[in-house]
Amino acid sequence: MLTATSGLVLHTTNYSESSVIAKIFTRELGVRGYILKGVRNSKSKTKQNLLRPLSHLSMVVYDSPKSQLNYVKEMKPARHYNSTACDPAKGSLVFFIDELLYKTLKEGEPVPEVFDMVTDTLQTLETGSEPLSRMPLSFMLKLSRLLGVAPLNNYSLREPYFDLMEGRYLSRMNELSLDREESLLLHEYIDGVGHDAEVPVASLHNRQRMLNRMIDYYRLHVAEFGEFRSCEILHEVLV
Repeated sequence: MLTATSGLVLHTTNYSESSVIAKIFTRELGVRGYILKGVRNSKSKTKQNLLRPLSHLSMVVYDSPKSQLNYVKEMKPARHYNSTACDPAKGSLVFFIDELLYKTLKEGEPVPEVFDMVTDTLQTLETGSEPLSRMPLSFMLKLSRLLGVAPLNNYSLREPYFDLMEGRYLSRMNELSLDREESLLLHEYIDGVGHDAEVPVASLHNRQRMLNRMIDYYRLHVAEFGEFRSCEILHEVLV
């Protein structure tokens, strides 16, 4: 069956001398694996720059839910992000978002609300309408909410310590708790994101700490999350 859909490239693997297998997050079908024949051939009409991480595509695909790999009939750019492609800091955030999606989205589960949130984020990144330094944590919190694993924001003076395993604030600190400063900062981030308000301004050191802690949180609450590499790149460029 032919299906028209938008897609975001997550990952590619060389399949033969001229072809690749691409994991693409589609709006209508979720994450799917596609064989793209001949794209590595110099004469191919499909250029490999269309397969960069989070390239936004307009596609017509053959879809069989019983098949792990399908084929693409037509593929072209749906939107260009020219300033993002030329900016190392923006590019590092794209790699961060790409890895986060690759590790959290399950194949074959349509989540159009996540797709729309990602494309909105890419447009915000392109226009520069939000400070880069705030976007990684903001994106992680928005994604956790859409995936159903959002931390509970029950912060109070009686329960000031956020427990990574419990996903909520507790009255006492333990080995899986954020300290008081980190817990308060997380509360302010969650509150800002939840009300579509500005997230707090934090020092570079605190942003790095919080980003590492949120990676720990995802690792505890998302099955098979594993190691996460893009965080180190962000620490170097998002000053």
